[in-house]
Formats: sequence, structure tokens, C-alpha cells
Amino acid sequence: MRAESVGGLLGAIVGAAVLAAAFYYVPVGPMARPMQPAKVELPPTPVQTVPVAPAVRGPVVREVPN
Repeated sequence: MRAESVGGLLGAIVGAAVLAAAFYYVPVGPMARPMQPAKVELPPTPVQTVPVAPAVRGPVVREVPN
């Protein structure tokens, strides 16, 4: 067999596998999955925030010795 025919055969096998995976993982049409009930959004509850003190900063190095 020539290299082109082997490559064509392997390409066909890979293409068939990709096509089969596409049909397996992707739903076809709008009726593929049952409809889920709509979620009701509740108004957000007020959250009390406590003021936080700023983090302690370390020393500032202005020069780097050689």
C-alpha cells in the first residue's frame, strides 16, 4: 500500500470517530433534553459589612546594596 492510501484510510477512521463523538455528545434538535423549570430569583438579602482595618505594611527598601 502506498502512503497516500494509508493516510486516507486513517483519515477516514479519525473522521468517523469525530462524527460519532459529535452525535454522542451534542443534542440534536430542541427536544433533545427535557425543559427545566425556571428558577425564581429572590431579592438579595442585605449583608452587613464590618469595616476592616488596612493590612500592616512592611518596611520600604529604597536602596539595594551592591
